[in-house]
Amino acid sequence: MSRRLRVMALMLLVVASSCAPRERSGPAPRNLDNACAILAERPSYLRAFRQTERRWGVPVAVQMAIIYQESKFVPNARPPHQYALGVIPIGRQSSAMGYSQALDGTWAEYEAQQGRGRRDDIFDATDFMGWYMNGTLRELGIPLHDVENQYLAYHEGRNGYRRQSHQEKAWLLRVAADLKTRAQMYDAQLRSCRRI
Repeated sequence: MSRRLRVMALMLLVVASSCAPRERSGPAPRNLDNACAILAERPSYLRAFRQTERRWGVPVAVQMAIIYQESKFVPNARPPHQYALGVIPIGRQSSAMGYSQALDGTWAEYEAQQGRGRRDDIFDATDFMGWYMNGTLRELGIPLHDVENQYLAYHEGRNGYRRQSHQEKAWLLRVAADLKTRAQMYDAQLRSCRRI
């Protein structure tokens, strides 16, 4: 094979591999209680988590715990429908969608500032989370590794967190405490399989 043909074949291979589709749909990973199993089943997740950790400083285990809570790693997750009289669908509980369950308005703000976005793309969803959590760090002073309080501000919005709206929701406080435990579990698992 001529040198020119080999170079062209190599260039074609590089271009084709860089254009590989990102995981946007399909079922969630099988074992959501094992961070190593999740990343072994979906290697692109680790690339997305690391990219967000480098850009925004949010630890991989924190990202994984919040995505677990928000969407159970389902790319196109949406809140359930509400029903009138128990049978007539009247819409969804909110506009949340995707891995990160970003609301339409917050996602539009993110896109306006960052110029990207598909909520069902793991790279965009984790980047959104990093962007949002850094805003929370700046505005509220909540450290990026504090998954419990970052999640409360994520769920209630920063203004809701300022008003302490989460204090009136015992169920949400339990969820945030469980997330702290999950993030610690994911972190220990990731260290054991040398993924971080």
